Amino acid sequence: MKLLPIQFLRKQALIVRVLTLLFVLSSLSACGSFSWNPVNWFGGDDEVNPPVELQAIQAEISLQTEWSVNIGNGQGSNYTEITPAIDGDLIFAASEDGDIAAIATDSGDILWRKRLRTVITGGVGAGGGLVMVGTEQAEIVVLDQATGDELWRKAVSSEVLSPPQTNGDVVVAQTVDGKLLALDIQDGNQRWIYETNLPALTLRGTSRPVITSTGAVIAGFSNGTLVAVSASDGIWRWEERVAVPEGQYDIDRVIDVDGDLLLDGNRVLASSYQGNLMAFDIASGRIVWGMEASSYHGLDRGFGNIYYCNDRSHIVAVRDNSNDVVWQNENLAYRAITAPTAINNYVAVADFEGYLHLLSQIDGRIVGRSRIDSDGVRSNLLVKDGWLYVYGNSGRLTALSLR
Repeated sequence: MKLLPIQFLRKQALIVRVLTLLFVLSSLSACGSFSWNPVNWFGGDDEVNPPVELQAIQAEISLQTEWSVNIGNGQGSNYTEITPAIDGDLIFAASEDGDIAAIATDSGDILWRKRLRTVITGGVGAGGGLVMVGTEQAEIVVLDQATGDELWRKAVSSEVLSPPQTNGDVVVAQTVDGKLLALDIQDGNQRWIYETNLPALTLRGTSRPVITSTGAVIAGFSNGTLVAVSASDGIWRWEERVAVPEGQYDIDRVIDVDGDLLLDGNRVLASSYQGNLMAFDIASGRIVWGMEASSYHGLDRGFGNIYYCNDRSHIVAVRDNSNDVVWQNENLAYRAITAPTAINNYVAVADFEGYLHLLSQIDGRIVGRSRIDSDGVRSNLLVKDGWLYVYGNSGRLTALSLR
């Protein structure tokens, strides 16, 4: 049984990313006293793990808005995480209700804007002259980067929640029913498909597949595995576990690899919920480093550190290739923060109230803060040429410079 998304309930002050059972939602969601936090199904207070209140900081860096534009209804109400994509001098953004736009990264000028008659749940992918999104109606839609004209759309096996990717030969995408597939870039005809078995419960989300320079597609799955197949024909290359399910109850055995994978030279790094943080050799799948950690976010690196956000919204800096924690910041606990993004000397994250926070890469202190979107921020932050690009839940895309 698939878990539906848990959204933030302001009245209960709960930020929970783990998803609840469908039959529980259908029977109990109308009850005012029902807690959406799975921890509370087995007893406890309704106010378990409320988001911490923000404390005043001594700002050492300021954020200057360079431009902002609105894109449809933004993330919508389906708990999507539609992250824009930068390719060259353009940033491509999409909204849940079908708006897609190409925007100049330096000026915010809109090159083109299109409206698809569909609900977008996976995106945005950009590369090879294409813009790619996945839909709630189980389709991959491909547009021309220069004009926004639709080139083709193809039905797939189920809903797509992560951005499709391309290497100029195929478009690869991951579906929520545990499949990784490749479509021919010219006409969208299926080239190959790779299938995995889904566990009883999963988080709502899939990691974005990556295509390596060695011609492999690497993808993480809800059963806690990382798989590499040939991009051209789907032939299996290797498979390794990021996490092993443990515990008596299905909810204890959720080990999804949902965060974006990080390519770093000849390594690929992955994290899993209730599992581990691992680095694998791209060619062989050999484990080259790992440590216990629980995260459903992507990773970033800088200053010789690996940065991740755990399931309690603590930002952690770990010395690369070791288990040494350089610093850990707990000041944003349970604030449903985004994946960490390194920029200049800082690590940036945003939270459910729409605040953007800058932390020092040296010691993890919060040294800058600005509210970007009162509806909150779920999508990952982007960086180009020293600017941050933040896509708020309301649909406002903002470019910021550091001063």
